[in-house]
Amino acid sequence: MLTRRQFNAGLGAAIVGTSAHPALAAEYSGPNIILVRYGGGVRRFETIDPTGTYAPNLVNRLARRGVMIPDMRIEQLDDVNTSHAEGTLNLLTGRYLAYRDVGSGFAIDRLEPTEPTLFEYLRQSFDIPSHQVLLVNGEDRPQEEFFTFGMNPHYGISYRSEMLSLHRFKLFKVAQQLAEGDLGEEAQAKILQQRDDLLAADHRAFAPDQSPAIQAFWHDWRRDYGDDGFKNPRGDRLLTALAIRALGSLRPRLMMVNYQDPDYVHWGNASHYTRAISVIDDGLAQLVATVDADPFYRDNTVFVVTPDCGRDENPLLDVPFQHHFNTRAAHETWALVFGAGVEKNRVLDRTIDQSAIAPTIAALMGFEAHRSENRALAEVFA
Repeated sequence: MLTRRQFNAGLGAAIVGTSAHPALAAEYSGPNIILVRYGGGVRRFETIDPTGTYAPNLVNRLARRGVMIPDMRIEQLDDVNTSHAEGTLNLLTGRYLAYRDVGSGFAIDRLEPTEPTLFEYLRQSFDIPSHQVLLVNGEDRPQEEFFTFGMNPHYGISYRSEMLSLHRFKLFKVAQQLAEGDLGEEAQAKILQQRDDLLAADHRAFAPDQSPAIQAFWHDWRRDYGDDGFKNPRGDRLLTALAIRALGSLRPRLMMVNYQDPDYVHWGNASHYTRAISVIDDGLAQLVATVDADPFYRDNTVFVVTPDCGRDENPLLDVPFQHHFNTRAAHETWALVFGAGVEKNRVLDRTIDQSAIAPTIAALMGFEAHRSENRALAEVFA
């Protein structure tokens, strides 16, 4: 009998599906979902442990509004890495090893889903435009721009999400600058080189332009922040700003926010890690306040907050916050689910696998993530 690892390894890479969106897809009337990747790899002690947390909003306020899962784990399987891209795809697909390497460079993982993502499942099931299914990405992880759709032949590009990131804004900006003209020869050559460099980050020549709604979003962003990049927020504060603006103008039904700054601890300063946890906690508070103040979202939104991976606990290392050594602590994560239809003030006191996140979100939204390796967590439903 094949093990799950062997089955996954044999899936292979499929071509992208090209079928049009079903003309009779059902109208969506379920809850909105905001999936917050507490990214960059975090340990339980500095996040959900009240004695060591740098996330007081998460622990003291938001945990009371839903179901806390303190013991979530990334399964110990051959070839399963405890890193950011892999953990994010585990969350989006509900599977391990559901990706292929499309040309990783030194210290850069470039993975592409080989199984359908939550975005594709949702848009195949319901008549939802692409600009209402969003992935908000950090500027220092352009390799995660590829997570908007997978390579399963029955899903793919027709059911993609849209991406909000500085990478996508820069692509919009250089196109606008070239269209506006009035450029000298030297300036035009510089902008053309910028465009070519940006396009080189994505190997998929068939990637479509962003939708008119997203282009209008970037038009307003450029109006407010200009072209130089010195006025807009940076790091994980940028992701909060993008997500809040999207809630107001694009009205997403499913949005994933890929926070990432705790990973700056690799530079060797522990305060980069703990400060970044606080920045995410503050961003999460802002997102929740925005939802609570908006009648469209207030009583019809569920937050799912969970890390991509854990971190090591080796005090003998110069930087004792790594995640690349496949230790037990790097496999230990957690999750918090709260919002409409979710039980309140509960701790789910059993071990949960990370692959349960995708089918749980699918169940909340009313579709089936049929390729996931786990089942929905019935305990989160009130």
